[in-house]
Amino acid sequence: MLKQFLNLKLSQKLSPQQIQLMKLIQLPTQAFEQRLKEEMVENPALESGKEEEELYEKDEFDNNDEYDDYDDNENINADEINIDEYLSNDETPDYKLQANNYSDDDEERQMPFAASTSFHQDLINQLNTFILTDEQRDIAEFLVGSIDDDGYLRRSVPDIVDDMAFTQGIYTDEKTVEKILHIIHDLEPSGVGARDLHECLLLQLRHKTPTEYVDLAINIIENNFEAFTKKHYEKLQATYEISKEQLKKAIEEIEKLNPKPGGSFDSNSRTVEQIVPDFAIRIVDGELELTLNGRNAPTLHVSKDYQEMLQTYKVSKDKSHAQKDAVQFIKQKLDSAKWFIDAIRQRQETLFVTMNAIMHFQQEYFLDGEETKLKPMILKDIADMVGLDISTVSRVANSKYVETPYGTKLIKEYFSESMKNDQGEDVSTLEIKKILKNIIEEEDKSKPLPDDQLAEILKEKGYPIARRTIAKYRDLLDIPVARMRKKI
Repeated sequence: MLKQFLNLKLSQKLSPQQIQLMKLIQLPTQAFEQRLKEEMVENPALESGKEEEELYEKDEFDNNDEYDDYDDNENINADEINIDEYLSNDETPDYKLQANNYSDDDEERQMPFAASTSFHQDLINQLNTFILTDEQRDIAEFLVGSIDDDGYLRRSVPDIVDDMAFTQGIYTDEKTVEKILHIIHDLEPSGVGARDLHECLLLQLRHKTPTEYVDLAINIIENNFEAFTKKHYEKLQATYEISKEQLKKAIEEIEKLNPKPGGSFDSNSRTVEQIVPDFAIRIVDGELELTLNGRNAPTLHVSKDYQEMLQTYKVSKDKSHAQKDAVQFIKQKLDSAKWFIDAIRQRQETLFVTMNAIMHFQQEYFLDGEETKLKPMILKDIADMVGLDISTVSRVANSKYVETPYGTKLIKEYFSESMKNDQGEDVSTLEIKKILKNIIEEEDKSKPLPDDQLAEILKEKGYPIARRTIAKYRDLLDIPVARMRKKI
């Protein structure tokens, strides 16, 4: 039985302005600049740069609906101003966009643009060098379209046959698809169209000029791939009755191969992204100096023209319905511009006070640059110092970079948990990871150290850590297990 009843409850909800502010805080510099451009396009009442005489004050506008609250220091004569001129569209006459300070004989210079070819289009272009029937070309183009960005065809031939029949209306058999796939395997980069790593390496080796060690590498990959991946080198030496030096030369041929043939093409055509630091820390006379990137502190103001439109409406005697709708739109844009300017100011303040707290917390590190001097620091430590929520500090740390005398780093890299050393002192886990990495780099690669031995070495250095913790830190450092670090 359905019933209707009233239920009153008190709950906390974030306002749209608070949500937008959190999103602004989370944006890195380049994304913030893009967001700023979008807002200025959407809101014509928002302008950049400084005005000679600022009409807009922080508390000048409020949220009530009385337009008389919008005061201006200038005396405007209603008889001299036509409101239609202010509320007209933004179209600019053509003659204002023309210039006559150049000759018709002048060359028209344009910035050249690099026209790049996509990975898949490059493969299609290579197919044009083969003599194929219409059916074969359709199959070949479908196979190329099924290749992922790494250069692999990660689908079985039966699935491809079914998919072509259902989606493209191409009816063929597995034998024909296999034949066309061999043509795909002849394309560049070598290894493209492979269905797994095993086939990818074989295709690349077979494209190499045959030598003693290339032939040996082909034999190893073709017949003893599992032993090779598990680095059972003694077993491979016994199987092929070869010396350690011969095996080493064959492995070197394999190590020259590209496990992701499509990735090499993609990296050449990809635009290189540059990190823009949000902060800069410098040492001046032995003291730390923090600055916020100027691109995070734009100069914005409310459009003077839009304020004058409201003032004109205020002094106007005849207020039509259309003018009331227009002025309501203007008020909405002015309120939005006011809030956005305040949000930018709050963003600047939040970023600065958060990074300033981090800088002082890690003062010893920023003065010296030695990573072992990084103190254990968690989000709550900084949140308590600046009186902000942990989530706000997290938004700053996870997306902002700081330029220091020792390089540009992501702020979250300075955060770490603490552990006790044998003296009972709190040390940063970053310090322990640094020591662990140094130990592994200096080990004998023919006999790499397992995790239990690494734990013993760290214990001797004053860091009593369990073996499973060593495995955890090793994974975080992207270091494989001892067996996979073994070299001949």
